Amino acid sequence: MANHKPLTFRIRAELYSQLAQMEMAGLPFDRALNVLQVVEPAHSRLIAMRALFKHHDFALAGERSGLFTKLEARLIHASINAGSPARMYRQLADFYGTRARQAASMKSRLLMPTGVFMMALAIQPLPGLVTGSMAVSAYLFQVLRPMILVALMVFGVRWWLSRPAATARKNAASPWLSIPLLGKLIVRQNVQDFFASLGLMLEAGIPMLDALPLALETITEPSIKREFSRIAPRVAGGATLAQALADSAFLCGAPDRERAVALIHSGEQSGTLPEMLLRHTTMESIAINASFEQLATWAPRVVYALVMLWMLGSLLVSPGLMPRAIADL
Repeated sequence: MANHKPLTFRIRAELYSQLAQMEMAGLPFDRALNVLQVVEPAHSRLIAMRALFKHHDFALAGERSGLFTKLEARLIHASINAGSPARMYRQLADFYGTRARQAASMKSRLLMPTGVFMMALAIQPLPGLVTGSMAVSAYLFQVLRPMILVALMVFGVRWWLSRPAATARKNAASPWLSIPLLGKLIVRQNVQDFFASLGLMLEAGIPMLDALPLALETITEPSIKREFSRIAPRVAGGATLAQALADSAFLCGAPDRERAVALIHSGEQSGTLPEMLLRHTTMESIAINASFEQLATWAPRVVYALVMLWMLGSLLVSPGLMPRAIADL
């Protein structure tokens, strides 16, 4: 089976929103596949799913075509066996819709400072071009040089991380975690994804020991994944989920840890664990959205400051500035 890259949050939110509407309207799976409207790369995967659906069940066909992730396929399969996947579709649509809005908000906030940076690159050497002291080729080189350097740095980092030696770093904590606000946000988002997927699977009727490894796959930060990988063995050994999580270093502070553990313990005692997990993730979503707002507010300011420092540095080291200053003295 091909290893498909997961679709973007926006595409997945639209996909599950349509599936929820069609399921509520009573359309059978084959009819739903025929009227489903998605953009690329989801459209080519949808075509493959239609062919696979002739030989496999709905969830498996979606997973093998790459339209669904492994976790989504398990959730859909379990909800179909339980009666109807409409509620699961809606929950997935809401989950991915929230993530898509967070990413869109960050991009929109960074659009203006990026534009300012591009304008600064074009304006800074413009006097030399106007006066004729700089050729057009030299002007273009000075404008494009920073962009080329940034592109080379990004390419170099991606190449370095893709090397076989990167496997040895998988257990190391990401340097992003040490950045104020951003590091805490990364931790909260990873932990929330774990609890949200676990809650959805348990609600769909998937057994705990089957759900935990799948929920673990939603964690992208290696150090968090390494710690949370210890939960399943503890639960298999007889511990409750609350006991397995009680000493976690990634529940973002004592109040959050106590709240999460208390909700999970209450859910286990009352038989409402999926509901309590999803309640916790809802509260975490509010906190994460607030953090995203803070980050979206401060990130452009940081970019503006870097642009101003770059422009100031360019003025200080520009040819003719220091000789002119010395001559004026």
